[in-house]
Amino acid sequence: MTADSIDLDLMARTVYGEARGESDEGWAAVAWVIRNRAIKGGWWGDTPAHVCLCRHQFSCWNKLDPNRQALADLSLAHPGYRKALRIVGEAMDAPGGDDPTHGATHYHRIDVAPPWAGGKTPCMRLGRHVFFNNIE
Repeated sequence: MTADSIDLDLMARTVYGEARGESDEGWAAVAWVIRNRAIKGGWWGDTPAHVCLCRHQFSCWNKLDPNRQALADLSLAHPGYRKALRIVGEAMDAPGGDDPTHGATHYHRIDVAPPWAGGKTPCMRLGRHVFFNNIE
């Protein structure tokens, strides 16, 4: 999949905002979810930028999220942003068969129970997130 600089920037900010307390593998898993959604297309968009900013999809971009402004203010001077850019670049450059999430398009923290996950079986658990590849 190809991505432009806006896609990569928004993916990196989203990965940092969503997974900054997780391992590098956790950061990569969130990047793959964004990539998988963009490839699949649909109501959340067909580019990484659209996927990242789709309303109510990634809590780090919700208007009332207390960390949203810090996320928007990230720059290359911030080591977490540089790390996120590296991880996002690796995920976007990798062949689809390298997907560690098994095609996941959704995830949530283990301490919440969103209605969309009801009755669904996660395809993996990594850190404090569970991932799903069976949500339509």
